[in-house]
Amino acid sequence: MTSVSGEAWFTDPALVRVLALLNSDGGEGRVAGGAVRNSLMGLPVADVDIATTLKPEAVAERANVADIKAVPTGIEHGTVTLVIDGKPFEVTTLRRDVETDGRHAEVAFGADWQMDAERRDLTINALYATAEGTVVDLVNGLADIESRTVRFIGDAATRIAEDHLRILRFFRFFALYGSGRPDAEGLKACARAKDKLGKLSAERVWSETKKLLAAPDPGRALLWMRQAGVLTEILPETEKWGIDAIPGLIDAEKAFGWTPDALLRLAAMVPADRERLKVLAERLRLSKAEAATLDYWASAPEIAPKLAETAFDRLLYRNGPQGLTMRLKLALAGARARGLGDADALAFAGLCQRLLARVQKWQKPSFPLNGADVLAAGLPAGPKVGTLLGAIEEEWVAGNFHEGRAKLLARLEALVREG
Repeated sequence: MTSVSGEAWFTDPALVRVLALLNSDGGEGRVAGGAVRNSLMGLPVADVDIATTLKPEAVAERANVADIKAVPTGIEHGTVTLVIDGKPFEVTTLRRDVETDGRHAEVAFGADWQMDAERRDLTINALYATAEGTVVDLVNGLADIESRTVRFIGDAATRIAEDHLRILRFFRFFALYGSGRPDAEGLKACARAKDKLGKLSAERVWSETKKLLAAPDPGRALLWMRQAGVLTEILPETEKWGIDAIPGLIDAEKAFGWTPDALLRLAAMVPADRERLKVLAERLRLSKAEAATLDYWASAPEIAPKLAETAFDRLLYRNGPQGLTMRLKLALAGARARGLGDADALAFAGLCQRLLARVQKWQKPSFPLNGADVLAAGLPAGPKVGTLLGAIEEEWVAGNFHEGRAKLLARLEALVREG
């Protein structure tokens, strides 16, 4: 009998209290989904979700009597969040789908654990743990956890028709938990239904895509997404650009301890074209910060193979560090991927490492002059003030920021006299 009773997360007093609340007076509650899956796979457990036979109103009523905060986070879908000592537990009533259209589901509450399990997406996500810690498997999920197989419950096409986002979830969970090749039936169903992704909201598609890109190593999943035509469906910008840079980037992340960055990985897969990236950002409804990050990257100049550090400082001043850091990381990953035996690639990789270290220490120099100095020099207020100030600043940058205020003022006065 498989059990999670000895796991530290399962003995958390807050969770014990919630389960005790739900498993009394004819009710039943079980830990469901990700916590059970991760625990059995030896992975960290973060959020703990619970399924129950109790209706959401009954859950809230019991919580109020027990002086536990109850938040109706999704009560129309049966979810009440119970909060103990600041720790949230989503408690959802057992459900069955009454009607689905691939985007939304109308559900009915029930008390049938088998029916609740069969309405979920993947076998590894449909395991339960009772209040005693015994794992309940109603869809053969334990065998798939053992073999690290990501498989739809029942008929793959039917599960996808219920919610088209499951196409992307299939690949995301394969990236996180799968091994070998993806389940053939699941892969085939995803390929056949890929055009249905266009019916989903852009926010849902980007949210799921971003989670996939943030997986420790999404490389194999992206490869199969490309094979199935799914990647082109959601990111047509990758069609002629591809995912060939991803393995080298993942390797560099591991080698240098970089935190996985979904936007950097996206940048590795698309052309550095500001207009096309603007279209991408609008289509997928990226946040303003995400769209700006991609624009900084596309706007930043490419790193020349023999770029001098002083010249790089000038690039930093003109472009800022964000886009150049992305350029450097992708250039370094690409140079490393070209491998041993290529002396030029090794030299370029070394340069990129040095420049990345320089970025970490860089502080933007402060230009010593301002508009008031131009006016004080005798130039009337107007557009020429900014033009003249910009010209002097450009000379200062070209001289590697060495000129002090006194010399710059003398230069300014000379230019004003010359008219």
